[in-house]
Amino acid sequence: MHDQLYSVIDVETTGKGILGNRITEICVVLLQGDKIIDKFTSLVNPEQNIPPFITGLTGIDDNMVRDAPKFYEIAERIIEITTGAIFVAHNVNFDYNVIRDEFKNSGYTFTRKKLCTVRLSRKLIPGLFSYSLGKLCASLSIPLVDRHRAQGDTDATVILFQRILELDSEFIMINSFLNARSKEATLPPHLDANTINTLPIETGIYLFKDQKGKVIYAGKAKNIKQRVISHFYDKKNKEYALGQNTYTIDYEVTGNELIALLLEADKIQKHYPKFNRAQKKAIAPYRIIQYINRRGVIQLAIDRSKGTDHSLEVFYKQSDAIEQLERLCFDYQLCPRYCSLQNTSTRCSHYRIKNCKGICHGKESVALYNIRVQQALSSLMKQKETYLIKEKGRTIDEHSFVMIKKGIYKGFGFIHQSEQVSHLDDFETFLILQKHTYHTTQIIKSYLRKHGENNVLYM
Repeated sequence: MHDQLYSVIDVETTGKGILGNRITEICVVLLQGDKIIDKFTSLVNPEQNIPPFITGLTGIDDNMVRDAPKFYEIAERIIEITTGAIFVAHNVNFDYNVIRDEFKNSGYTFTRKKLCTVRLSRKLIPGLFSYSLGKLCASLSIPLVDRHRAQGDTDATVILFQRILELDSEFIMINSFLNARSKEATLPPHLDANTINTLPIETGIYLFKDQKGKVIYAGKAKNIKQRVISHFYDKKNKEYALGQNTYTIDYEVTGNELIALLLEADKIQKHYPKFNRAQKKAIAPYRIIQYINRRGVIQLAIDRSKGTDHSLEVFYKQSDAIEQLERLCFDYQLCPRYCSLQNTSTRCSHYRIKNCKGICHGKESVALYNIRVQQALSSLMKQKETYLIKEKGRTIDEHSFVMIKKGIYKGFGFIHQSEQVSHLDDFETFLILQKHTYHTTQIIKSYLRKHGENNVLYM
């Protein structure tokens, strides 16, 4: 492979995401072995405006590219200098995809074998804090002039790649990366293939983390390994950016989809990952609350709060809370005015509930009225059932459970089959406490609609 051709390439772009990115500058250096035999550099008219933040990064603005050739005008030169050569770049998938899409827009299919100097550096020069081109060049004393310009970055990448060729003189690592069945070329630059290979093919959750260990995406899957890999084959802008920012992947096996969904919701609420869109917003529930007014009457009302006091009842739709209040009002002959179903300082005049016994205009005593309010509240509490949902465990020797106590999700747990448990207190010994939220409520409701009460154990 000492006579192998390599085209070392860098492009600057308009930064509109990988599906709308247009080239503003390109540099290609052709190597034969480790010797430079050709070079091509050009500004490119992207046929669209260059955003100010890109100009601030690269120094390339609309005026500079106005008279530059359009991509189709230099396409033949790029084909010439890359034909028969392996496409080499720092974070190769970015440059390769941008150039491939430019050719696709011109009606030409561009296909080359490719090598990534980020991934090769991580293998051959391990232990560095950062493998960005700037930090890598500083660590290896490689001159880098005109950072974020195509020629400057390409010249530095050429020197880096020449170092890589020296370190891999037998081409063992390079050949493994060029293997058609190797995952290395499709993985994000900062992820080692061993990280993917060791992922389980079981149900659970996975967490993508950035360089600082911060969770940037939380997901659930029936097959963790398969789902993680699918992110890296997705060409959407968001998925590409996720891959570029991922340095490590953690996971937890749950044994079943219900606990995976609940744990995913918990991680999203806890870490607020920037690449998760769904479930980020913490929805404040509507609560039926009680308080004693100036007359000593126990008054009911609807309050909306993110607090954790669920002493009466919790709803995630205001209409459901109103419907429940109206039901209590009708069943226990309560006053619509003192159930906050109408705003009035005189006697109640609800459009539907007409069986108030007169507490609002002095016809009924406060003591008798409060007795019925207490009865109504007792009935409300009785409606809040305590039950467990029993599901498969993480191994054949255990099972899992999800606990709902008085209508509130408390968490989940795993129990070995040798353990004897029958009472609620026994299960609470194994409980992993979790937070009751709108999203956990919806997950559990959806599960019960789908599975009925087949796996439900009332306590």
